[in-house]
Amino acid sequence: MSTVAISAQDINKLRQMTGAGMMDCRKALTETNGDFEAAIDWLRKQGQKVAAKRGDREAKEGVVITKTTTDNKTGIVVCVSCETDFVAKNADFVAFGQSIADAAIASDVKSLEELMNTKAGNATVAEMVNDKLASIGEKIGVTKFERIDAPYVASYIHGAYRIGVLVGLDKPAAEAGKDVAMQIAALNPVVVDAASVPADIIAREKDIVMELMKQDPKMAGKPDEMLAKIAEGKMGTFFKEQTLAAQAFVKDASKTVEQYLKESGDVKVTGFKRVALG
Repeated sequence: MSTVAISAQDINKLRQMTGAGMMDCRKALTETNGDFEAAIDWLRKQGQKVAAKRGDREAKEGVVITKTTTDNKTGIVVCVSCETDFVAKNADFVAFGQSIADAAIASDVKSLEELMNTKAGNATVAEMVNDKLASIGEKIGVTKFERIDAPYVASYIHGAYRIGVLVGLDKPAAEAGKDVAMQIAALNPVVVDAASVPADIIAREKDIVMELMKQDPKMAGKPDEMLAKIAEGKMGTFFKEQTLAAQAFVKDASKTVEQYLKESGDVKVTGFKRVALG
């Protein structure tokens, strides 16, 4: 039982993260001593449909901007957040986000900290953000910066600057790069392929699958060895849904993304970044 006081704010935070009910969130946090990540696993082990943990950071409102160098060997994506949809859709705010992305490309920026200290004209990005905050009266900030370097980098913006994707490829392939970037925007894979999934993530997913099977009356009495073999099979579904290479290609579901890339000149994805607004 928890020895940590579980606040209403904590419960609401977990609810926002998972979509689970308030009472379930309270129970999960109580059972896990206030550990949010463990609470998410606890909910999943009870059969709750919880969104998989993603690498992309979310902001309530704002714009996501992608840029690549002229030789397409480097790409960056920045998220400039604000408080309201009204500001986010303003052309001046979009242009502000574009100017920050331009500064990142022009100065070959490699981190968010470096970006904030980079000059765009006569002011640093941090100073620009403070000036913009003062002029519009909303809290704003550069909340995410990602970069990819590869033989070829494709970029894609989905919707009204709400999702930005960078895809690194092992050779120039503009059409394939755009198609794969659109795939990532739509289906949000976690990693490139099964070989890219960290061992601890695989172990964690297997543990959740095992726990759910043990709660299934049809599995009652079956030895752990048999359950483990069944769990291995169920992991195939995890890889199909969460790894880019194994996902069904959105433009032609009869083939996987891996098959599409092979047909497109045996192109390989070296990495990707996806940043989305919440």
